[in-house]
Amino acid sequence: MAELINYNPDVLSCLANLSNDEVFTPPEIANKIIDLLPQNLFENKNTTFLDPGCKSGIFLREIGRRLMKGLEKKIPNIQERIDHIYTKQIYALPITELTSLLSRRSIYCSTKANGKYSITQGFDNEQGNIIFEKKNHTWINGSCSFCGANENMNSRDESLESHAYQFIHTNKPEEIFNMKFDVIIGNPPFQLNIGNTSGNSSKAKAIYHKFIDQAIALNPRYISMITPSRWMTKSADGVPDQWVEKLIKSNKIKILHDYINSKDMFPGVMIEGGVNFFLWENDYNGKCEYSFHESSSKKTIPSSIYLDKRNIGIVVRDNNAQEILDKIEKKEGNYYCDAQKNFSGLVSPKDFFTNKTYLTSSWKNYKDKKTGENQIKYYLNKAMHKRDYGWIKKSDVPKNILTSQSHKVLIPAAHGGHQKIIGNPFYSEPGSVCSQTYLVIGYDFKKHNFNKNECQNIISYISTKFFRYLVSIKKKTQNGPRGVYQFVPLQNFKESWTDEKLYKKYNISDDEINLINLMIK
Repeated sequence: MAELINYNPDVLSCLANLSNDEVFTPPEIANKIIDLLPQNLFENKNTTFLDPGCKSGIFLREIGRRLMKGLEKKIPNIQERIDHIYTKQIYALPITELTSLLSRRSIYCSTKANGKYSITQGFDNEQGNIIFEKKNHTWINGSCSFCGANENMNSRDESLESHAYQFIHTNKPEEIFNMKFDVIIGNPPFQLNIGNTSGNSSKAKAIYHKFIDQAIALNPRYISMITPSRWMTKSADGVPDQWVEKLIKSNKIKILHDYINSKDMFPGVMIEGGVNFFLWENDYNGKCEYSFHESSSKKTIPSSIYLDKRNIGIVVRDNNAQEILDKIEKKEGNYYCDAQKNFSGLVSPKDFFTNKTYLTSSWKNYKDKKTGENQIKYYLNKAMHKRDYGWIKKSDVPKNILTSQSHKVLIPAAHGGHQKIIGNPFYSEPGSVCSQTYLVIGYDFKKHNFNKNECQNIISYISTKFFRYLVSIKKKTQNGPRGVYQFVPLQNFKESWTDEKLYKKYNISDDEINLINLMIK
């Protein structure tokens, strides 16, 4: 009972578990990120810090504590030290009016910087250096020119939050405070619901990379932020591929901690593909101290690498995977650099037979039986239609009708099953097509022209743990476009394949086999 009476939880630890959209940072994680910075920064009374996506104020609260200790000798008077730190060194741009109040309360101990209970006496206004200015989206042709938000989905009453974040809704971020910052740090919003201009379902698009871009534009010495990890493998969430390549090829990310399971950083919050935090240093150009935090074994694998080790514009996140790829490379050469030499070259683009009207997952103009003109077998979304296939007319197929006459393999375009990685493949005979639910393997019949037996051998290959482990290197979200098959080498499909044959072919060690067994069902 005494323990309960004395229990005094940090309110910001509690807040960190409340949101799955704009994720609040637990104090212990904020301190791990601040630990990445050179600690002598906190002994310099001229060092300046900015949190451009402030939610709870946790980063600046903890930075303030370190500055209080670091400047103790240079500014002995406590009140003078407090006034100097909070008026000259710490700045924030909250993401909403509510978080501005929360941030001032956690940093100044008062929702008003010049309030009666504020710890600093240096401000003559309520906001202090934690400035919230409500911004509006700039609509051009139905979307925001700054963040890409869809006007129909995000045009709101002026009394509501616009989610037009101040830091990324300006072409001149340097004019917000009219000063230069040494450190830009924080946990920016990850995504924004942008809607879908085609009129189908709404969707979310990444915006965290826009915060990084604006931070870089301010030319600080250091940037340290939390982001989802899916950008590292170019997993589809709206981050441009060229942005990923530019960032990792710059070699300015000096330290990166990558958590495959987001709950290891944010208890109770699931973020597809995991999360990471990093230290970007303006004057640095070299290898990254990269730490991969496994979830299953709670093991951390440290390494010193160039993030784009294979010069393919992505990060191979697990060092164990790097070693397995090295072995495959000895046998196959740089197969992953050429789609014609890896499995991705067999996989169709999404929506191969479909357009926005015909053969979509919800399209229902099929017949139950093969009759009259309805001679094309149509594989559809089983979960949505409660059946495997129907029958349609040739004229119902808007494109690529010639491929309908080939032997091929279909595989779900999306699958979120834990440790299974991809859905079940199946044989699709001549005279068949599929909805947008599936990708088509062997879609280019002029190049491959597989027979039924070869299709069955392809299915045997896809069914191995080896195959699915290699897909998992890039596939970090539910979506599984053709690009996730980049690290899968092609095989001779005149024969069937098993894990045992593949392990022997590529000299996979017992430890590596155990790893694959641990990772893949």
